[in-house]
Amino acid sequence: MFDLIIFGGGLGGCAAAMAACSQGLKVLMTEETDWIGGQSTSQAVPPDEHPWIEEFGCTAKYRQYREDIRTYYLKNMPVAGAASREGFNPGGAIVSNISHDPRVSVHVLNEMLSPYLLTGRLTLLLETAAVSVTRTERSLQCAELMSLRTGERMTVEGSYFIDATETGDILPMASMEYVTGSESREETGEPHATEKADPNNIQGFTYVLAFEYDENGSHVIPKPEMYDFWKEYQPAHWPDKMLSLVGPHPVTLERREYALFADGSKFPLWKYRRVYSKEQYDVADANEVTLLNWPQNDYFIGNIYEVSEEDKKKHLHGAQQLSLSLLYWLQTEAPRPDGGSGYPGLRLRGDVVGTPTGFAKAPYIRESRRIRGLYTITEQDVSPASQTARSAKKYEDRVGLGSYSIDLHPSFTGVSYVDIPALPYHIPLGALIPRDMDNLLAGNKNIGTTHITNGCYRLHPTEWNIGEVCGELAAYCIQHDCQPAEVRGNTNTLHDFQQTLREAGVQLEWPDEFYEQR
Repeated sequence: MFDLIIFGGGLGGCAAAMAACSQGLKVLMTEETDWIGGQSTSQAVPPDEHPWIEEFGCTAKYRQYREDIRTYYLKNMPVAGAASREGFNPGGAIVSNISHDPRVSVHVLNEMLSPYLLTGRLTLLLETAAVSVTRTERSLQCAELMSLRTGERMTVEGSYFIDATETGDILPMASMEYVTGSESREETGEPHATEKADPNNIQGFTYVLAFEYDENGSHVIPKPEMYDFWKEYQPAHWPDKMLSLVGPHPVTLERREYALFADGSKFPLWKYRRVYSKEQYDVADANEVTLLNWPQNDYFIGNIYEVSEEDKKKHLHGAQQLSLSLLYWLQTEAPRPDGGSGYPGLRLRGDVVGTPTGFAKAPYIRESRRIRGLYTITEQDVSPASQTARSAKKYEDRVGLGSYSIDLHPSFTGVSYVDIPALPYHIPLGALIPRDMDNLLAGNKNIGTTHITNGCYRLHPTEWNIGEVCGELAAYCIQHDCQPAEVRGNTNTLHDFQQTLREAGVQLEWPDEFYEQR
């Protein structure tokens, strides 16, 4: 019997486990791959963060995670003197100030969890997934787990549960109310909502590849079986005048021109998600490494949840073929500034992502199933067009902070990019609590957002904050013999729980210096 069972070992799951274990709970966490860390590791996506992350706008544990990544490099790598400064960025990437090798995140997260693993307070089951759960009225009782490596099954019981899976897998298993895709404008009042609800209007996903550039080598892969398809493919919802062929999947965002490496005013894709930068280290013979997660390899022909197993396999394969096709095009046909074609020195680096293929262990999922929560975050809550304050809606039940624009990638139903401003926001506790379940919490991208606000609440530090609060809330409810909805519904209890969060290093308000810097 466990106090808390966490399904999913991504950033939200890991943060939940740390928080709950630090409060004395006996915790079980499952993870479908053999790496914990989700977005940062098994999906190979360096942290997307807001501009103030170094000073504020995240939890103390997330800040420790970031600093432990830097410490790992400064301790173990021959960092060049000019680079070994405060705020060191291991990959020198554009997208992230802490862009790093996924293997480092795995190491850091395991080290952060090690006190609880060594003492038996935390049980971690890798390559394991829930296959069914037992629900009695408004409570989960137990879950049947299966080893994805051996097929062995076991049943575990818990007092509280957190669905921290990447796609909200427990919600349909538990016959809970949940949402997929987009809500209608009539339902939410959101200016950018679709006119009608569309459960299939879900953002595309991406199979990330890791590769290096060996300037004098030739590492061209065999021509992918779907290369001709992807080279000719043109989405109907992108008009010709907006297209610029940059690989087999054509797209221009903000009328931006791309290049693989620095080339005048063109956007250098190589540096975008680079995780190893030669200039950062005193190593003569190491090649730079980057991660292939660009607009050109977003896959939006079909979803991989709410579909048959056959369709899921087809779309996973199609997404892998898209990424391989983009790599092959870069190796063989991409125009170079010198007038030549192709960069044959591009070489897959499966070791970086822990696979023999070069693919990340799991696809990068942007949009999950979402709970019907006690509160649903809407565009009006975060939009500068609706909010007159310098930050977004300041909920009475706020349990954390985050900031990111509303960034929606093309969907499976042909809706193109939505990229609109959002104010630095707060996280409402009500969005983490399902309205139809008393002992299960949403600990990942499956919280009570809309399709629109998922675009800014899905990033790494926010997922961590969500998971950490869920772990703290489970502990608080067990210690005080109450339920999550009661914590939110009683003003004195809510304030007491918020004080618990503050003492744990969870920031609940944007500080004064933030407003001075904006």
